[in-house]
Formats: sequence, C-alpha cells, structure tokens
Amino acid sequence: MLVHTSGSTGEPKPMWVEKRRMEASACTTCRFLGLHEGDSALLCMSLDYIAGKMMVVRALTCGLRLLTVAPSSHPLADMNEHIDFAAMVPMQVYSSLQVPEECERLKAIRHLIIGGGAIDSQLEASLKTFPHAVWSTYGMTETLSHIAMRRVNGPDADSWYRPLEGVTVALADDGCLVVDAPKVSAQPLKTNDIAEIRDGRFRILGRVDNVICSGGVKIQIEEVERLLHQHSSQALMITKCSDEKYGEVVVLLTECTALEEIKRLCSAHLPKYWQPKYYYHVERLPFTETGKPARKQAEMMATRLRFPQP
Repeated sequence: MLVHTSGSTGEPKPMWVEKRRMEASACTTCRFLGLHEGDSALLCMSLDYIAGKMMVVRALTCGLRLLTVAPSSHPLADMNEHIDFAAMVPMQVYSSLQVPEECERLKAIRHLIIGGGAIDSQLEASLKTFPHAVWSTYGMTETLSHIAMRRVNGPDADSWYRPLEGVTVALADDGCLVVDAPKVSAQPLKTNDIAEIRDGRFRILGRVDNVICSGGVKIQIEEVERLLHQHSSQALMITKCSDEKYGEVVVLLTECTALEEIKRLCSAHLPKYWQPKYYYHVERLPFTETGKPARKQAEMMATRLRFPQP
C-alpha cells in the first residue's frame, strides 16, 4: 500500500508498505488496549496519512465497528454514539476541550490515543482527571503508526514511553533513538529523535535536525518550547535563522501581538543562551495537515522576516 510521511521536516515522501505488517501493527495495538470485536472506533483523521489508514486496518483486522466523521478540529461536534477507541492529534483534543458538550464526549471515550505531535504541559494537565484511559503515542509512518505508548492520566501516568509487544529500543552514537520492531519493519530504524532510555523505556528530547547551534551552544528547539509552554498559553514557535556572528540564532514566532510580554516571559524563564535573539508576530504559525509544527516552513518565515527582500 502506498503511504506518505507527514512532511513535518520537509515535503511528504511516498513509501510502499506491506499489508501484513499493517495487520500486525493493528493486532498489537488492539491487544495492548484490550479492544474486542464489536467495539466502536472513531475515524476522524485523513486517510491520506498513516494514522487514518491504520484506524481502518484496525477495524478490518480486529472487527471493530468504525464510526466516521470528516477530519476537522472538532471531530466530536456531531457525535452522539458511544466511542470505545479514538485516535486524535493534539489540536483536535485541545479544540474539543474548549466546547463543554464536546469535552464531555471526549471524557466518555474509553481509550483515547493522541499522536502526530507533542502534547504540551498545559494540554496534558487538562487530561489528568479524565475518567478513562488517555495515551500519548510514539511512532511515525515508517513504523506504521505507533510502536510505544505512555499513560497520560490515572495512577499509571508516566513521562516515559513503554514499547509495545516485540519492540525494543537503543541509542545510536549520536544519541538518536533506534527502533527494532520486526513485525512492522524488516530492519531496525534509526530515527531523528534524540532520546533517553531507562529500563527499556524512553523519552524524547527533540529532533536532531531541530538543534540550533548558536555560538557553540547547542539548543534543542522542543526543550525551549516545552519550558515556555509551562508558563504561557500563547501560540508560539521556536525556530532559527543564520547569523554572521553566532552562526545561528534563536527566533521566536508568535500569534500574540504583545511582543514585549513575550520577551519578559522568555527573560524570566529561559536560560540566557536559550533566549531568542529576534521576536516576530505572524498571523498564523505553520503546521502540517496532521497538526505537527512545520519546522522548515517556520525557519523560512523567520529568514524572510530577518532578511526581507527588497
């Protein structure tokens, strides 16, 4: 089957995957979550991407009853049926939380998995009291959706991902995660994600291509964003642009017009060498169709703002 990568670091790339490996991935997920034939599953993401395709494969493979709605930021707006299993991106979860009726429907989902992007600290905090299981997933197109999960709420909540059945992880020499999942990939897959491993579990620090090298100091973009999001709900994104003196410098893009407020926030909560050199207001931050930050596009925006063409 032809699938495409998400395009978070550039243009989406086509790749062919074997249906038997998609089937194996589906069975692993359903066993992990305890899903059974006849359970309802919500498809609310585009079939253009692996996350949407895999919801259909799980339904076909494990006999789930598939409920479908058009992909949108409010997938529960007109959904009145009971949902045993749903997969959403963080943007869909965040938007659903803003509408009381949709929030109650979200809480009623027996197993909610969230993938396609990082869950920031404020969103995670709002999910802590949910009565049913909420999971953050780790995976990519190359692994046919997720190969690890961590519980977001309840007594088993954890900040470390636990690999699914048959999956092991290791670190490459550059600190990037290597995933060995023979049921879904013929060869071990070296990712671009810098990780830590402890007792077979792992956590992601950021992508190796999201490192800013500024004056000899390496700054992980995701770490800066995580720290800022702990103290602000403003829509912002960290990126970089070239600089004659430092090589690269930190740039902050935000939809907030109060730039002085954002500067005070950064001054108060970021280490000196992490603080942005430039702050720019933009009408809309760039994201991919699956809700991930479009890093290359953000860098291009910062470069155009820093070095405007006549």
